[in-house]
Amino acid sequence: MKSVMIVFNQANTERVEYMLDKLGISGFTFFEQVQGRGTNGGQPHRGTHTWPEMNSAVMTVVEDNQVEDLLKVIHKLDLRNEEVGVRAFVWNIEQTV
Repeated sequence: MKSVMIVFNQANTERVEYMLDKLGISGFTFFEQVQGRGTNGGQPHRGTHTWPEMNSAVMTVVEDNQVEDLLKVIHKLDLRNEEVGVRAFVWNIEQTV
């Protein structure tokens, strides 16, 4: 199993949820108002007067064979509007209870 964390501009919230639904991924944890700055020349997302945009994040645990399809649709979403940005990070899950 793998954990996939998807960090995205709040403008993409509905798209990310739609993407998960289309892939049959029903379980996830949603984090609102995530602050940060992308490593590829990204602007800060801080929710302040100077940097008003904010990110959100979703973490899900999926079977190994679902990761490739998930990353493909995330990449397509990123290419749709590269200035807004979306990133995904994958970890191995050793055990769950």
